[in-house]
Amino acid sequence: MNRENKPFIVIGGGIGGLATALGIAETKQYVKVLEQAPEFGEIGAGIQLAANATNVLQRLGVMDKINEIAVFPKRLVLMDAFSGKELSALDLGNVYKERYGAPYVVLHRSDLHKVLAEACESNPFIELVTNQTIIEAEEHGGEVSVTAADGAQHIGTAVIGADGLWSNARKLLVEDQPVCSQYVAYRGAIPMDEVTSHGDLDDVYMWIGPNLHLVQYPVRRGELYNQVVVFKSSQYTKENEQTNHWGTPDEMDRVFAGTCELVQNAISFIQRQRRWPMYDRLPIDNWTKGRITLMGDAAHPMLQYLAQGACQALEDAAYLTDMLHKHDQDIEQAFMEYQEERIPRTANVQSSARMWGEIIHNTTDAGILLRDTILSSRTGKDFKFIDEFHGYNKKARESIS
Repeated sequence: MNRENKPFIVIGGGIGGLATALGIAETKQYVKVLEQAPEFGEIGAGIQLAANATNVLQRLGVMDKINEIAVFPKRLVLMDAFSGKELSALDLGNVYKERYGAPYVVLHRSDLHKVLAEACESNPFIELVTNQTIIEAEEHGGEVSVTAADGAQHIGTAVIGADGLWSNARKLLVEDQPVCSQYVAYRGAIPMDEVTSHGDLDDVYMWIGPNLHLVQYPVRRGELYNQVVVFKSSQYTKENEQTNHWGTPDEMDRVFAGTCELVQNAISFIQRQRRWPMYDRLPIDNWTKGRITLMGDAAHPMLQYLAQGACQALEDAAYLTDMLHKHDQDIEQAFMEYQEERIPRTANVQSSARMWGEIIHNTTDAGILLRDTILSSRTGKDFKFIDEFHGYNKKARESIS
């Protein structure tokens, strides 16, 4: 066993935390994953994974399992939510896979999480622990200790905070707060036989309009149709941010009034019991304190407009693994080189996600005309808008250059 059996401690058992555990285990070091929930699982609905994520999943050895449950969309299609007109499309088929070295897939979040959790459970280097809400972490004498709300203490060789947007681990490094975008999302998946056909149901559709959009795609081998409705609330105020008094289902109906029939039909199926306010944070210039570092949404939470949140967490897991291979006996150096690469990369994606949100939600006639003109002039095999995001891996960078 390694370092007198003291494990790496990963705080948070979501997609990023489990992928990080698998990466660390690749270096033959022991990992303990601490999850605050009573069991390992994911809430939410669908998730899109571009090639920068599926390249990592291939490396972690779980793509065969994912291939059994995922859908491989043919195109990513931008539609006008009001006119119903197709604005632009991106080819996600063989040309995409050859360019980036891995496919674009869509699947249910819980399915992805289950695959990662099962891989961790079967790995002799990984221990999964539930009901652990971590309230404190500190380093002393070349080891780290973390304390849970129930008083349980865990001693390890290093800590990786993978505890999401509302991260407690992040508080060790900076006292900042999530930034509310004033947008909310409603999510859900419906049986495929309830879907009104509009073209190829294997495609990913994004219907866009002023201050709103709708995303649709199949998941779970095509058995379910995932839908996400997003809009900006005019009822939001800083004072009512933590209440349910803004972004309500009634406001959703008002915002989407006048959209085309296919969008209206989609809205009629959306689940209204739960809303997800949309947050990110501003980039920070340090994630690391000695043997403690951050990854995923704990380090760089971002808005969903590029579908890169989970992708960036998977990139983190892979690069952190690379640095642990490189600096086997020097964890602090590994963590520093990890963040030197990942901080500028993720800061760019965070800011780009905000920018693309403004582009797709444009409210001015001139801005909409300019956007739609640029989009309509490109072909399905024009990848210039996504190269910097989807092409983040050695094989892809070589094929692009």
